[in-house]
Amino acid sequence: MLQTDVLIIGTGIAGATAALKLADDPNRHITIITREPDPHESNTGYAQGGIISRGPDDSADLLVKDILEAGAGASLPSAARILAEEGPRLLEKILIAESRVPFDRGEGEDYEWGQEAAHSRRRILHVGDGTGRAIARGLVAQLKSKPNIQWFTNATAVDLITHPHHSRNPLDTYKPITCHGAYVFDRNKGAVHRTLAGVTVLATGGIGRIYRNTTNPVGARGDGLAMASRAGARIINAEYVQFHPTALAVPGAEGFLISEAVRGEGGILLTPDGTPFMAKYAPEWKDLAPRDVVARAIHTEMTEHAYTYVLLDIASHMDAEAVRDRFPNIYATCLKAGVDITREPIPVVPAAHYFCGGVQVDEWGRTDIANLYAVGEVSCTGLHGANRLASTSLLEGLVWGNRAAQHIVERDSISLLPAPDHIPAWDESGLTDDRDPALIQGDMQTIQNIMWHYVGLVRSGDRLARAIRELRHLQNEIETFYRTTKLSDGLIGLRNAVEAALIVAQSAQHNRQSRGCHYRVDSVEGGDRLI
Repeated sequence: MLQTDVLIIGTGIAGATAALKLADDPNRHITIITREPDPHESNTGYAQGGIISRGPDDSADLLVKDILEAGAGASLPSAARILAEEGPRLLEKILIAESRVPFDRGEGEDYEWGQEAAHSRRRILHVGDGTGRAIARGLVAQLKSKPNIQWFTNATAVDLITHPHHSRNPLDTYKPITCHGAYVFDRNKGAVHRTLAGVTVLATGGIGRIYRNTTNPVGARGDGLAMASRAGARIINAEYVQFHPTALAVPGAEGFLISEAVRGEGGILLTPDGTPFMAKYAPEWKDLAPRDVVARAIHTEMTEHAYTYVLLDIASHMDAEAVRDRFPNIYATCLKAGVDITREPIPVVPAAHYFCGGVQVDEWGRTDIANLYAVGEVSCTGLHGANRLASTSLLEGLVWGNRAAQHIVERDSISLLPAPDHIPAWDESGLTDDRDPALIQGDMQTIQNIMWHYVGLVRSGDRLARAIRELRHLQNEIETFYRTTKLSDGLIGLRNAVEAALIVAQSAQHNRQSRGCHYRVDSVEGGDRLI
């Protein structure tokens, strides 16, 4: 069993930022766990386009306006204001001054500001098209220099330890829910350890892997969302799953993100016969429309004309050398898949990309469970509303990772840990060792197909009702499997994925208004952006 002052689950920008600030006190012990063997591997590392700062002709007021407009009336104004006011300063301090992230510069060493959809100004800082990877490298290097941070890689959180649920004292039933850490599965040793913590920070990323087509890494299967839900935390805005309009549609390279920055630099969407089509759906924005509009426009074109993909053309709008310089990773990946983006358009399809909902938190990242914070994509600060503005997610992770740590630092004291004998050890007695990976993979694919067809870009009451029926049946089967089988990372993820899928489907069924990235063909009056 391990005891620590602060347990952080996840190593992306939000968790890493929180850990860095907390580590300033050498007497505070911080433990970071990640299910990956490489701590650089997180949702952050897959972010291509960039991170919002404040451009030369920009202001906090303009950014707030853009966030609220993209959020389709559902973004929390106070959250947008926090991001716009605090974000650029923290980016300069943490990412540039301390982590030395080498954001691209143009002539005269001025920053090279990018433009992305629904932004009224050029305000995006980037490192080619590998911004997230550069940020992850910088932050992890900083973390590894801190002697009071303990790392556990290849470690999967199973469940949060909460009182009264995990308490042996019956009188704790009358107390509020309090988090005391997590049960953690050591993937190397195949054992579950109790990790007791005065404060726990969920920074587990998103849910994209519950869909068949996604830009997300394999670990983005809703682990944090499901754990928080089982513990009793409130989940909000779960119907708002943002689909990125442009993921590569080439066999063997499916799901590779073609950054929105490609359209920001002049890329145009075309039908397979070469006809531009975005003006039909968004006459004002055209190809720089918000993601929900673009994704549904592509879906409509594909459905009505039986296309298996559409095309994204940057070659006609940017010279070859500029394309290679601005998008080196996209260029190399597409070339490997047989597409030279400097000479020909890119086949693309929409894919599940970003979760706008999550565990409800306040302006300091606090959940409604004592001693439990949530930051980054697993949380819902209210910032994104019904549709995330491009490149706000990295900055949100930075701001709320810092805010959560600040709140923890300013607490009167870290909560006393319960006595170890008050927390039951993980019991695997009587369980079988039949962790059949084929069964796990098959069930995961079933979840992904249900979500893609019935809880995807276009939804209806009938589709959602069917999804919920099928997911509930599957959840019963999976829970029986889970209760009788020794743990593996795949089994933990499968259990969490079906729970996350049900959360999304039920929220989508409950919300009968089309808004932002939640689009229902049977929408009642009151929604907007119906295309």
